[in-house]
Amino acid sequence: MSNLRIAIIGAGLGGIAAAIKLQEAGYQDVQIFDKNDRIGGTWAENTYPGCQCDVPVSLYQFSFAQSVNWTRLFPFAHEIQAYAEEIVDRYGIRSQLHLKTTIETAEWDETNNCWHLKTQNGEEITAEVLIGALGQLNRPQYPEIEGRESFLGASMHSARWDHSVDFEGKRVGVIGCAASAVQLIPELGNVASSLTVFQRSPNWLLPRNDRPVPPEELALLMTNPEVAQKLGEANRNLLYENADVFFWQAFSWTPEGRAAYTLLATEHLNKQVEDEDLRAKLTPKYPVGCRRILFCDDYYPCLQEDHVNLVTETIDKIVPQGVQTVDGKTHEFDILVYATGFETTNWNWSVDIIGSNKQSLNEVWSPTPKAYLGITVSDFPNFFVLYGPNTNLGHNSITFMLERQIEYTVKAIDLLKTAGYKALAPSSSAQDAYNKTIQKQLEKTVWADPACNSWYKNADGFITQNWSDHTRAYAAAVSQVQLDDYEVVS
Repeated sequence: MSNLRIAIIGAGLGGIAAAIKLQEAGYQDVQIFDKNDRIGGTWAENTYPGCQCDVPVSLYQFSFAQSVNWTRLFPFAHEIQAYAEEIVDRYGIRSQLHLKTTIETAEWDETNNCWHLKTQNGEEITAEVLIGALGQLNRPQYPEIEGRESFLGASMHSARWDHSVDFEGKRVGVIGCAASAVQLIPELGNVASSLTVFQRSPNWLLPRNDRPVPPEELALLMTNPEVAQKLGEANRNLLYENADVFFWQAFSWTPEGRAAYTLLATEHLNKQVEDEDLRAKLTPKYPVGCRRILFCDDYYPCLQEDHVNLVTETIDKIVPQGVQTVDGKTHEFDILVYATGFETTNWNWSVDIIGSNKQSLNEVWSPTPKAYLGITVSDFPNFFVLYGPNTNLGHNSITFMLERQIEYTVKAIDLLKTAGYKALAPSSSAQDAYNKTIQKQLEKTVWADPACNSWYKNADGFITQNWSDHTRAYAAAVSQVQLDDYEVVS
């Protein structure tokens, strides 16, 4: 296996970083496949107005690939997509990209110990190692509302933005008020003649305190790159410690953490919203941290504009003219926007991945996806997942988790090469033991609270998405490949 062929499905930040690190480790035959016409994953697909990262850029960019080409403390989507392009060229992996290439199936060949991939066009690719970098937040979720197809105006999901639609002077309805919604609603409020926001339940918000990075500041940093790098690392470490130690307490549900972040969010609401009735509508009934805490400075002010209306009555159905609520009122619109998030808990990947037992990964993961360390899966040899089950975060930066997963993947692939193994996959007993442990830990978090309903867990209450501890604990867990937990083919 001196010339391993490695296929990566997904050219988002995870897939790109994996290719870079594999190249640095000496692997030359690494190919990246993506259905889109450009790289960047979710940052290429989400182009709605105001789309922005809610993690500071110094913590979100990769530790090994820092950039100075940022204009804000919290970068917009197009800047992160440009960052992906930048590091692809910096590390010389563009020739390994295969864009507009949809992989439909990937099946494990137990006789020859390899994966057979088939594209939408019928092309077949063979690889000894398969890396799934498809992410979690890429399958738009539409609400199950009667009559959705009957609406006569323009409609779109926030993750599939239609830039041909002109919002200027239009009557706009937005269904949803979570992460994407609080970013796009203020933008639409600037141009729409009227804007109605349909809220099923409010979210806890904290101030973002974003600001632009002026050209003078960038120029100053560039006068002494070594000092700039040291300052950047210091700032990154400070942000990391804050997220990993303090912010985590809101999710581990310590009395101190819960009280502190409830106070911070309540003060933010009280400071920005004077009307008591509106404040009551915007105050969540669930504990802080139960759902994703949102960072936004302009959402509350937008809701108080004269032409903006917040509706908390339940939607009954969509009608040709707009939205009808259970009180019998019809809200008429020219445009409807569904800011209703993504399909997450069922993990229905667009690629049908078939393991050694001839079962599809989508079948194995329904309704409860499980993986060993969130990276490898029993009965799926030489298969590695980035941003897999129970590796999502309510705090800190997902790029930290991706870097640790990629380091682990490279170490496991090195074992295939140096030890002469043909294949490896975690044993079912090791995978079960691992998941039993983290679910036990997750029982102590806010996400397990009976009053907490979120996309982090499935209908049975099994938390499928989130990591159960500090990110440093995850780094320790994946620091070494424990071969005793694997079944190998020599």
